[in-house]
Amino acid sequence: MGTGSLTLLDWRRRTAALYAAVRAEPDPVVAHGLWRRGRDALFTEHPDSPLLPGDPRRGRGLPVAPYDPALRFTAPVEPAPAQDLSVTTGTDGTVVFTRTGRARTPLGTLDLWWLTGYGGGLWVPVRDGSSGRTSYGGGRYLLDTVKGADLGTTEGTGGGTAGEELVLDLNFLYAPSCAYDPDWACPLAPPGNRLEAAVEAGELG
Repeated sequence: MGTGSLTLLDWRRRTAALYAAVRAEPDPVVAHGLWRRGRDALFTEHPDSPLLPGDPRRGRGLPVAPYDPALRFTAPVEPAPAQDLSVTTGTDGTVVFTRTGRARTPLGTLDLWWLTGYGGGLWVPVRDGSSGRTSYGGGRYLLDTVKGADLGTTEGTGGGTAGEELVLDLNFLYAPSCAYDPDWACPLAPPGNRLEAAVEAGELG
C-alpha cells in the first residue's frame, strides 16, 4: 500500500500515462489490450501493488474478460438533483463527493460524482449483477480521474457540454484496491450507480 512515497508517485504517473495511451488509441480493442497489459505490469511488478505477497495473480496477472464492443457507450452529462456523499475510509479519512449529473446507458443510468477535495475529479463506480459472483462484491470503478482513470470524451449529438459525451466503456471496469488488500478502505457504489444486468467485462474474480 502506498504511503505518500516516490514509489506511489511513480504509480500515479504510470497510471496517468497508461490512460493517456488508451485515450490516444482510436481502436477500442487495441486500447483495451494496452490497458490490460499496463495494469498487469503495475500489479505484478510495482512495489505499491495492492496484491498481497504470495498472491498468485502476481505471477499470472489479473483476470480480465475479452473485449465486448457492445459494452462501449458514450453519453452526454444530464442534470441531476444535487446530493453530497460522504464516505469515511481507513486510508483517506472522510471523502466527500457531490453528484454533478448522470449519464444514461442501455443498461441503466449512472450517477456522476465530483470529488470536492483539493484538485477534484470525476468518479463513476458501478455495482452490477456480477458483483459478488464473478466480480468484486463491493462493485468496481469505471472512472476515477483524480487517480488517472479517465477514458475521455468524444464528440456527440446528445446535447452534452460543447457537444461532447463521456466515454463509458464497461470493458474498462476495474476492482478498487480494497478488493485486493484489506488495509485499503475504498468508497463503494451508492444506489444511483447500480445496474441490474451482470456486466461480464473488465476485471473479474
